[in-house]
Amino acid sequence: MDAIFLWDICDKIIQHIFPFVRILAFFSSAPVFYEKGVNKKIKIALAFIITFLISPTLVETSIDVFSCMGVLIIGSQFLIGISMGLTAQFIFVTIKHAGEVIGLQMGLSFATFYDPVGGQNLSVISRILNLLVTMLFLTYNGHLFMIGIIANSFQMLPIMERLPDISGYIAIIRLAGNVFKCGLMVGMPVIAVLLCLNISLGFLNRLIPQLSVFVIGFPVSLTTGIISLSLVMLSLPLFFEKLMSSIFDDMVNILTFFSSKN
Repeated sequence: MDAIFLWDICDKIIQHIFPFVRILAFFSSAPVFYEKGVNKKIKIALAFIITFLISPTLVETSIDVFSCMGVLIIGSQFLIGISMGLTAQFIFVTIKHAGEVIGLQMGLSFATFYDPVGGQNLSVISRILNLLVTMLFLTYNGHLFMIGIIANSFQMLPIMERLPDISGYIAIIRLAGNVFKCGLMVGMPVIAVLLCLNISLGFLNRLIPQLSVFVIGFPVSLTTGIISLSLVMLSLPLFFEKLMSSIFDDMVNILTFFSSKN
């Protein structure tokens, strides 16, 4: 009797390995969850708990996990989870790109720091903006929205005996192009102000040759950039909220593309 009970438990676990792989892959690449500060055991535990909670809504499959088709489905679920996580990453990549552009115009491109949480080098402006939008992301419950999307993804994109449609990956590539556009939109006010300042310093250098622009240029550009950035940051929460909502809508659309027939 105990052997039959244990066999049933093992059978249930094996049947839910496909959604578990998708959810675990998502947590491995999604913002906030992918960071080194989040222990791997926590990611596995979260993936297991969510899989257990949504298991009543999942359609049971009779596919053998250890067969060739089972391995193919595991690979496809891994790609879907990674794709969803990377798509959500565009929220933060946009702001980091804006920080890099602003720092370059302010002359702070050389001031880079190693981010132990993200495991990468960031300019000081990108670091500040990244910390700010991380707090905004958690304040707006972005992490809960992401979990809701990946949990509901099995209704839109159930476990299939085929690879996801390539149109979903094309949509992700197109969305990546918008990252640069949105990043420039955030930094454009600061870029415009610093451009006008540099032009003014150029005219001033022509009018007063004795004035060393290289001596006063950097502190003036730095001060002007900080003031402009502080004004831009006042409207950053509203922009970030719209950006987050747009990316989440794009994640749902990408799931629709994945589920379309080849």
